[in-house]
Amino acid sequence: MSNDASWQETITTGRFEGKTVIVTGAGSGIGQATALRIGREGGRVVAADISTERLDALVAGNPGLDLVPVAGDISTNEAVAAVVAAAGGRVDALANVAGIMDNFAPIHEVDDVIWERVFRINVTATMRLTRAVLPMMLEAGSGSVVNVASEAGLRGSAAGAAYTASKHAVIGPTKNSAVMYGPKGLRFNTVAPGATLTNIEAIWGSQLAAERLGPLMGANIPAPATAAQLAASITFLLSEDGTNLNGAVLASDGGWSAV
Repeated sequence: MSNDASWQETITTGRFEGKTVIVTGAGSGIGQATALRIGREGGRVVAADISTERLDALVAGNPGLDLVPVAGDISTNEAVAAVVAAAGGRVDALANVAGIMDNFAPIHEVDDVIWERVFRINVTATMRLTRAVLPMMLEAGSGSVVNVASEAGLRGSAAGAAYTASKHAVIGPTKNSAVMYGPKGLRFNTVAPGATLTNIEAIWGSQLAAERLGPLMGANIPAPATAAQLAASITFLLSEDGTNLNGAVLASDGGWSAV
């Protein structure tokens, strides 16, 4: 299986016109592609990332887009408050894209530092930012949240124990929130990317993992997608085109989950 190399991003003019959208991890990879897609479709983007340099480059390279950079570690309450303040009292949609990988360690080799860091960034940060914007969405009676999980949220053969657990822990609250807030006019969905061309580090830190997972992944993983292809899936669910989708887990993985 392979991705369609001839695919070209097609901008839907005005799809996010008048909307304020928060995108985390906006300085690179899937987050950057998502922020740019929303900006090109008329949205005001609060672009959050841990790197000031990456955000500065994003804004400088796209002077015609309404990009509001906020640098900081979004697992901290201070950075969350800065993102919410930059939104200016209105948040129509939120894309929780920021995340980090583990070192593929199985559970008997897991290091406490890695476990806690992966959960802090992949799970706790997502919860804190979502919690912070929910009052505005509830007051407005509308809102769309897309949380980025992974194939590792669907299967046990895509990463180590820490990352796999963290991405399962992204899907659970998404489904719970869809149930809790659906009647209030809010939608919560998850995109589960497969192999994607980004700068996220994936280092084999376990001989057991390399021996066990290497052959499985080599045999089954389709060719990597581009970040723009993932942005197409994320913005579909964020936008009104995602109407009637709530609590869904969209495997944007080139068919990997069907194997």
